[in-house]
Amino acid sequence: MNALMRTFRVLLARSDRTGPVDQGLAAVAVALIGFGVVMVYSASVIEATIDFGDAQFYLKRQVLYALGALLLMGLFARIDYHKLRPFTYGALAVVTLLLTLSVLGFGHTGGGAARWLAVGPVHIQPSEAAKLALIIWLAYSLDKKQEQVKTFWIGVLPHLIIAGVMMLLCLKQPDFGGAVVLLALTFTMLFVAGARLHWLVLVSMGGSLAGYWLVRFRAYRWDRIMAWWDMGEHRQDLAYQPFQSVMSFGSGELTGLGLGRGLQVLYLPEAHTDFISAIIGEELGFVGILVLCTAYLLIVARGVRIALRAEDDYGSHIAFGISVLFGLQALLNMGVAMSILPTKGLTLPFVSYGGSSLLVSAVAMGILLNVSRGRETGKGNSRARGRGPEASATVVTAAGFAVSRPRPCRDPMGGAVAEEAT
Repeated sequence: MNALMRTFRVLLARSDRTGPVDQGLAAVAVALIGFGVVMVYSASVIEATIDFGDAQFYLKRQVLYALGALLLMGLFARIDYHKLRPFTYGALAVVTLLLTLSVLGFGHTGGGAARWLAVGPVHIQPSEAAKLALIIWLAYSLDKKQEQVKTFWIGVLPHLIIAGVMMLLCLKQPDFGGAVVLLALTFTMLFVAGARLHWLVLVSMGGSLAGYWLVRFRAYRWDRIMAWWDMGEHRQDLAYQPFQSVMSFGSGELTGLGLGRGLQVLYLPEAHTDFISAIIGEELGFVGILVLCTAYLLIVARGVRIALRAEDDYGSHIAFGISVLFGLQALLNMGVAMSILPTKGLTLPFVSYGGSSLLVSAVAMGILLNVSRGRETGKGNSRARGRGPEASATVVTAAGFAVSRPRPCRDPMGGAVAEEAT
């Protein structure tokens, strides 16, 4: 208990990062959380009534999760992200332990996969926390090894090993979608950190071959692919869920049937979790889906903007990773719901029902908002105190793009320090 209190004191100690957060990004995140509460209620009311005799069963829990998410987002927006460094390996170890426990028989099975750990009435999904823990560790490691990122043995291989261990634990649950997200995060963060493109191409080729093997030689995965490929033939069995989901989008047409008036909640399994975007499409139509996509596009755009303006490479890596996480997960979730992609169990950030997903998303958003803050100086706010960031940090070198940061240089005549962009 004393150690926990000391940890809180360290994290909440006064910091000079007191500038305003990105208010547009914060507003979009809060709006999505509120929107998610409304849509969870609309998508779950019938199932909750039938299964629990309480139409507000899922609503009450989602409201509690939403309040907790807002609290966590505000808390982590105030914690200087640099203070996360000492907890990097501890968080990674805890998440890896939880993933291990979930596949060793301690996991709670749902939908054919042991993805949850039951702690009393609370179910924890370690794979959700694993995504954020991996981002923070990669940011820490890539920042520490920035001079050696271009080498395979130091800059690429160690990161692939850690990510590979977490991916294997996800695959053992099995959670193929979670493993894909972890691989994509690792690849993207290595790319923006400046790892050599030919190593990443080889890694992507190897990952593609491994993915094909895992699908082709696992009967249930291959059967799902075949059912997805020919949904008309399998609409009463393996393709029932994606078929009903597509029906939801079709029923919504341009402006939708109206909140609470959708009929596919009677037929679509997991309507309030993984397939909530299908209910949004039915009840709010194409316009509702367009607005939802715009919201996630804004999150990614503002996140990348924050990454490019971050005061150091550590913050830049974190911001890029979190932005990719939100964008990729939203893209995969809606792609599955529209049957553009085969069925995978991935939640829609901030909107789908579930405490693990919502709370982890809120923590990630809070960290991203803190990266967007400026430092306090004697008069107003600026991006840094004291000396400026050291030499230019190449964020995307492999593709020939670079983000140049200012570095201090002395006037040739011995005058005051000037700033030079490289």
